[in-house]
Parts: sequence; C-alpha cells; structure tokens
Amino acid sequence: MQNILFSRLLSKNLKINIYRTIILPVVLYGWEAWSLTLREERKLRLFENMVLRRIFGSRRDEVTGEWRRLHNEELNDFYSSPNIVRVIKSRRMGWAGHVARMGEENGVYRIFVGKPEGKRTLGWPRRKWVDNIMMDLQEGIWSGLGLPRVEIVGGRL
Repeated sequence: MQNILFSRLLSKNLKINIYRTIILPVVLYGWEAWSLTLREERKLRLFENMVLRRIFGSRRDEVTGEWRRLHNEELNDFYSSPNIVRVIKSRRMGWAGHVARMGEENGVYRIFVGKPEGKRTLGWPRRKWVDNIMMDLQEGIWSGLGLPRVEIVGGRL
C-alpha cells in the first residue's frame, strides 16, 4: 500500500479516494464503541499526517528553493475533509444517539444506562465510553455535523 501512495503514476485525487475508501474504514472499524485516550488520539493524528504526507509529497520552498516536508497546517489545507479524530467523535455521537433511541428492552440500552456491579480494578479509574460522549458534548463536537442538540440531564443523555 505504501508504494501506491508514493507512485507518481496515480493522481492525488485517486490516492485520496484510496485513502478514504480502503484505509480509513479499516482503521476506523469499531471505533464508535471504543473509548479513546489522548495518547490514542495523538497516534491516530500522526498516522493520518503520515499518510497525507505520502499522498501530497514534499514541496519546494519558495525562498530557499530546497525541498521540505509539508507542515500539518498545509496538510489540513490540502486535505479538505475533517481529521480522523473528528470523524471518530462524530461516529461515536451517532452511535450514542442510536443507543439512546433504543427501547428499554434492548440489551445495549440496558448496558448504556446501567451501573456495573462488583469491584473495580485498582488504580486511576479508566475513561469510560460515556465519559468520552460527555466530553464530546461539552466540546461542541456535534456543531457543524448536522446532529441535533442533545441535552445532558443528570449525567445521562
């Protein structure tokens, strides 16, 4: 796959389509149900920037005439789609809305609103999926995505 992204025979639009249709679905499979840590978000951004640098290549500096790598801002300008973390957060919000609309007899909904029993593991509490949803709502991830505004009542959607 690396050779395809480096190939000069393929256009940049075709490489972007390959990235969107083949690479992204494989990387994002199941992410709407996972809870992301900041380290994982950073690794995903690094991965996406690496792929975009292979697609867009390097640029010649106008002042010095030397070849240089593209900066992250330039990559974001060339690649007009939202970044990978934003896509994950929007899919997670869509999945949260889907689960919130399920009936009470559904097992997924009962897990979503239920409290686990038993002892938790030692150490700092792990970030839960619901905590990520609450953080996304507070950040305003839903704005600009066409999602309806969701009210938080008592720590639940």
